Amino acid sequence: MPSLERLLGDDIEVAAVVTNPDRPAGRGMQVKPSPVKQRALAAGVEVLQPDKARDPGLQRRLMELAPDVAVVVAYGSILPLSLLEVPRRGFVNVHFSLLPRYRGAAPVQRAVMEGQAETGVSIMVLTEGMDEGPVLARRATVIGDDDTAGSVGTRLAVQGAELLVESLEPYVSGTLQPEPQDDREATYAPKITPDEARIDWTMAARRVRDHVRGLDPAPGAWTTLTGSRLKVWRVEPVASDLAPGELTAAGSLIAGTGAGALELVEVQMQGKRRMSGRELARGLRFASATHFG
Repeated sequence: MPSLERLLGDDIEVAAVVTNPDRPAGRGMQVKPSPVKQRALAAGVEVLQPDKARDPGLQRRLMELAPDVAVVVAYGSILPLSLLEVPRRGFVNVHFSLLPRYRGAAPVQRAVMEGQAETGVSIMVLTEGMDEGPVLARRATVIGDDDTAGSVGTRLAVQGAELLVESLEPYVSGTLQPEPQDDREATYAPKITPDEARIDWTMAARRVRDHVRGLDPAPGAWTTLTGSRLKVWRVEPVASDLAPGELTAAGSLIAGTGAGALELVEVQMQGKRRMSGRELARGLRFASATHFG
């Protein structure tokens, strides 16, 4: 959304907005237009919602519009070469990493999970290869100790929108030339699987904390407690000699790791709301220590 807002507010003609079809959302699972669609319609911009990127109707309409350049931000579908070739200057993508690092679907999550101190946003020209296209510009940001994937992603969305607007006109006019990526420096950030989101309590406390931060707000780091899944949203280091995966609930939830211990500050039992670890500790019924499953 920040990129669309910046494009609409700048001296750039937005001929159309392409977004996914309306889908059910919320408790009532009612079909509602996305915020992107609502904003485009409010601005009087045509909205295209193909079922898939290979829809021939999408390509025909883009050819009719004859854009100088197209912009992609978190669209979630691979675009075919025939579509990439429609705009005069191709497609430009806002990617949330300092390419060539963290190519793929989960660059912010992976950077936080791996304890990186810095990440950033790149403006790149799309090619058929996954995030392999030449780069127009990059901007770095620090990952703070209390950052989550959500907070970093929000910050990068704003920075990416700014960098996009700064880069588009020089690129279209030919004064800004894209630079090829060095494939030897490439790392990859595939989508997080449910099994991968499970907490490995044999890891050191710092690594567990990074794991939790990197999976907030989605899909959420998890473990099992008394046969049920427990999502862990926030942890903080504490002094304790608990074994890896050992848990105490004397006033607060304290869990042992492979090196150090953590207080489970915010958690969520399966089917329940988020709550503080202290609140959950009051409702648990074990006298001394137990272990995560």
